[in-house]
Amino acid sequence: MTSHDHITRGRASLEVLRAEARDELDTVIHERCLAGEDPLEFMDELLSVDELVVYLLRADAIAANGGQAPSPTREYRVLRQIALEHPALTTTVWRLLGSDRLRAA
Repeated sequence: MTSHDHITRGRASLEVLRAEARDELDTVIHERCLAGEDPLEFMDELLSVDELVVYLLRADAIAANGGQAPSPTREYRVLRQIALEHPALTTTVWRLLGSDRLRAA
């Protein structure tokens, strides 16, 4: 997929974003089970639906910026904007800002 083919999710409703994320997580769970993994061993590793929504919106912002990884200041601004646009994600955004998960992405 080129940057011109990238689909922006920013205008989608939170319900649509959550449904997309839930479908993605369901696919990951299904594939890992088919590979013989025990769900009890990997479920804690998976992102929550809201965490995945934040990551999808963050990826859209990075793509819109030419694919350039954000500086810590821009990262904060991008995530803050996600929280402002989707208030129900505010707690998730702040939790991710304080975790190592975001730095590993």
